[in-house]
Amino acid sequence: MSESSILKKGSIEAWNFKFNQNNNNEAMAKYSKSAQKKVAKVMREKKAGTLKSGRSGKKVTSRKQAIAIGLSEARRAGAKVPKKGAKKTAKKGAKKSARKGAKKTAKKSRK
Repeated sequence: MSESSILKKGSIEAWNFKFNQNNNNEAMAKYSKSAQKKVAKVMREKKAGTLKSGRSGKKVTSRKQAIAIGLSEARRAGAKVPKKGAKKTAKKGAKKSARKGAKKTAKKSRK
């Protein structure tokens, strides 16, 4: 039995294994084993319904949010995880507040 058949289909380990097999340059894995284990642990918690978000303590139902929590915990533990991307919410928030300001001035001019 080959190692690739043992790994779960769609898992990060399987992707890393397949990537390294296909690439002649032997590129390093993006995520360390400990980071992969953290994400797997968090995903099990989400599936069981026991995963809670940090501040509010609400139950996490989003798969993407669960993965983000796992990667965040891995970063705190010092595991090898790529840096976060640029935050898009800051731009959205600025646009939203600009629209609110425009709405307020439009209402005032109507009176």
